[in-house]
Amino acid sequence: MVGVLRMNALRVLPVVVLLLLLLTGCGEKPKVAEAPAKPIGTPVSIPTPLGLPPIPIPDNNPPTAETIALGRRLYYDTHLSADNTVACANCHSPALAFADGRPVSVGVNGKTGSRNAPTVLNAAYHPLQFWDGRAKSLEDQAGGPIQNPVEMNQSHDVMVAKIGKMTEYQAAFDKAFGPGPITVEKVEMAIASFERTMVSGNSPFDRYQYGGDKTALSAAAIRGLAIFRDKAKGNCATCHTIEDKYALFTDGKFHNIGVGVDANGELKDQGRYDQTHLEGDRGAFRTPTLRNVAKTAPYMHDGSVKTLKDVVDFYVGGGTSNPQLDKEIKELKLTGQERQDLVAFLESLTGDVPADSGPLGK
Repeated sequence: MVGVLRMNALRVLPVVVLLLLLLTGCGEKPKVAEAPAKPIGTPVSIPTPLGLPPIPIPDNNPPTAETIALGRRLYYDTHLSADNTVACANCHSPALAFADGRPVSVGVNGKTGSRNAPTVLNAAYHPLQFWDGRAKSLEDQAGGPIQNPVEMNQSHDVMVAKIGKMTEYQAAFDKAFGPGPITVEKVEMAIASFERTMVSGNSPFDRYQYGGDKTALSAAAIRGLAIFRDKAKGNCATCHTIEDKYALFTDGKFHNIGVGVDANGELKDQGRYDQTHLEGDRGAFRTPTLRNVAKTAPYMHDGSVKTLKDVVDFYVGGGTSNPQLDKEIKELKLTGQERQDLVAFLESLTGDVPADSGPLGK
């Protein structure tokens, strides 16, 4: 009996060995996960202009001169797109306050999306990125447009391989992150570091409100500011917040304000709902900052409102009714002069733009 068991074991052993080899990759060593990228080089402190708080900085991506310079180069490089025609700057142009002036943006091969390109200025302060908040950080956001089929339409692997063949990039990545392969993580971190430098404050409103210069605003803008803050009038500051020492002009939250409803009363874009699947988030979009708003027309998530006057008129009308309309959206009782004053205030929110934010060498 013992002999029979031994012979059976000998027959089974090769099968067991074969299975083990298959499960372990035929004897190959298991792949070791690549260590997270870590910026090196010269640490940089990003100054904040009058009217803004310190910029939130993630622990794993502190800004350095090298990552910011690399991110600036990548931001303006069309090689990030499939047909080498579209860069981040196409939709977020320095000539247009880092928006693009279109209702919706145009990507590779003339493809269009369904949402307006928001300004990148002060995006570092948003707790969530994109109109629907699907990205948790600037790093997470930076990689999205690259592989979006209606934007840059290029897979991350192809993009990394493409720029990896450009010798000037390998040297720049080595300076920013140390020797090693170019990865999409490093691309995202570099672009995000550059975008964190794109802060805009020191507007006439800031000089008036926080700088003590009571001549910085016109009489109309001062009246408009009062309307903006008055809950019984404009009620704007409820979502476009103004704090004691700074003003982001956004609460960072998501609201359904009655934009994007068709003739049948149906929402054309579900907005935040597509990320959370919460019924109350249907048609809700992130509150945009109003800083530089006079430079970033057209407005709303779908670019459907052309001018600041039209924006004010839209809110005066109380938005378009739908089941998820935010409770703060209601008809406003504003005279023609009060509407003009409110526009004058919004125009006072145009601030300075960082000097080193255009293409390298310009």
